Amino acid sequence: MTSDLDIFVGNTTLIDEEVYQLWLDGHSVAEAVARRLRGGVLERAGTSVAVLQSDTRDHYRTFQMLERLLHAPPRLLQQLLFQIPPSRQAMLVQRYYAFEESFARELLGKKLSKGTKKDLDEISARTGVSIKSCRRQFDNFKRVFKAVEELRGLADNIQQLFLLPPPLARDYAAVVFFANSRFETGKRRLQFLTFGDFAACAQHMMLHWTQGALAPEAAEPDGDVPKSFLQDLKELKVLVADKDLLDLHKSGTPKIPGTPPKTPGGAPLNSWDPPKTPAGPPNPGTPPELLGSPQKPGGPPNAWGDPEILGPPQNSWVTPPRTPGVPLESLGDPKSLVTPPEFLGDPRILGPPETPG
Repeated sequence: MTSDLDIFVGNTTLIDEEVYQLWLDGHSVAEAVARRLRGGVLERAGTSVAVLQSDTRDHYRTFQMLERLLHAPPRLLQQLLFQIPPSRQAMLVQRYYAFEESFARELLGKKLSKGTKKDLDEISARTGVSIKSCRRQFDNFKRVFKAVEELRGLADNIQQLFLLPPPLARDYAAVVFFANSRFETGKRRLQFLTFGDFAACAQHMMLHWTQGALAPEAAEPDGDVPKSFLQDLKELKVLVADKDLLDLHKSGTPKIPGTPPKTPGGAPLNSWDPPKTPAGPPNPGTPPELLGSPQKPGGPPNAWGDPEILGPPQNSWVTPPRTPGVPLESLGDPKSLVTPPEFLGDPRILGPPETPG
């Protein structure tokens, strides 16, 4: 009795993207098989459950052997054991280093240490990301951080060392920047901000605040923020603590200690040299005796008396305005009106001083 057996031999490694994503998400072989069954793979492939289980298990074994190469993506391009087309290699690397933004948001500003790794169970429960996927993403962050923390040009080095596309490399640069600078991102007032918001802020800070931006010729890594600059930022906290100073800062009005407040015209409030007021008609209801003699043609306006008696005044004064129709008696003694200090004590204006009773 004889039987025919067809055998096909090839050296190209087959990668099922669906199974690869299930493996990255941390599902076991049994969970991956169940998901593939619900997806209708048996009807599409015309196979049995046993073959599906064997195929899934074989894919998982291949991914586990590839994982050590994915830790250093350039090695994946140089190895000869797995014959994988370049497009598939790029897909493997990009998906392996992809991360959940909700998980990355929880890690921003935290030190990528063993202590943080112990808290991954709580982070997994809050974000809904499986614990296996959390560990993989945490290890990726830590691996990238150690590789570029002493280099200049975070995003460019990440892109070259890990063969990541530019947008993903910039996101990793933001994670490395916050992990290195230890900015506090977990405060309650910042909870509404997403990872994308912080990544955008990180790009601007790396462009304008870091050592590479402020001192491009320095030898320090350009992802570091100068300590002197951070100290200056601490001193600005007084603007947040003092509401009055914050309002002044927002209005653009600097407050210099020891400087008296000024009027809108620029003169100090306690100055006897107020800004000049254009001469105009007298206020309604002002008695003629307070207006003084008519002004001589070409002479300076003077509403306090005869310019021939007082001489040319240093400043042009106008009778302080009052509400029309209010009797002069209700304003008190006209002599008590505001008088320039150089006129005080002149008997020609104020009359003889009163004798103390």
